[in-house]
Amino acid sequence: MREIDGDVCEVIDNLGEDCPVFDNMFEFCQIYAGGTIDAARRLNNQLSDIAINWSGGLHHAKKSEASGFCYINDLVLGILELLKYHARVLYIDIDIHHGDGVEEAFYFTDRVMTVSFHKYGDMFFPGTGDVKNIGEREGKYYAINVPLKDGIDDNNFTRLFKTIFNTVDYCQGCRNISTRSNCASMWG
Repeated sequence: MREIDGDVCEVIDNLGEDCPVFDNMFEFCQIYAGGTIDAARRLNNQLSDIAINWSGGLHHAKKSEASGFCYINDLVLGILELLKYHARVLYIDIDIHHGDGVEEAFYFTDRVMTVSFHKYGDMFFPGTGDVKNIGEREGKYYAINVPLKDGIDDNNFTRLFKTIFNTVDYCQGCRNISTRSNCASMWG
């Protein structure tokens, strides 16, 4: 345990590497994670049909490890909130980087299906998301990874996306589909 900004916190691994410590970091994490939890609560209580947290989506953080400029995985917290009211959640991650933290959190359950479209190979961060990673135990076949190479264009991506979701019937009748997109995914 150590003190950060006057609060005693559990030590989170990897701070200072690709996750620099900065003033008011605790408040920053509270704001973006709280925004995602509040968005999920609004959906659960039918106060909104669509909820967006523009500051959220920090999908690399693990249970006890910051990673890729992500300190707390607000998406995992939001999905856990959705699971209080819904049997299943479909999580779609469209980003140049694999959504490793969300996939890892739900890798062993069939209550959350994770679908990640990302660049893969050539030691590209975070180095996870092989098409062969499909989940384990009850979560087997509930992790779908769509590794992409450089140069995919909009038409090919759209065709690939539609093809995959025409075969995914996991969430037939689901009210809650959680997505994560980043402008980095649109680069190139």
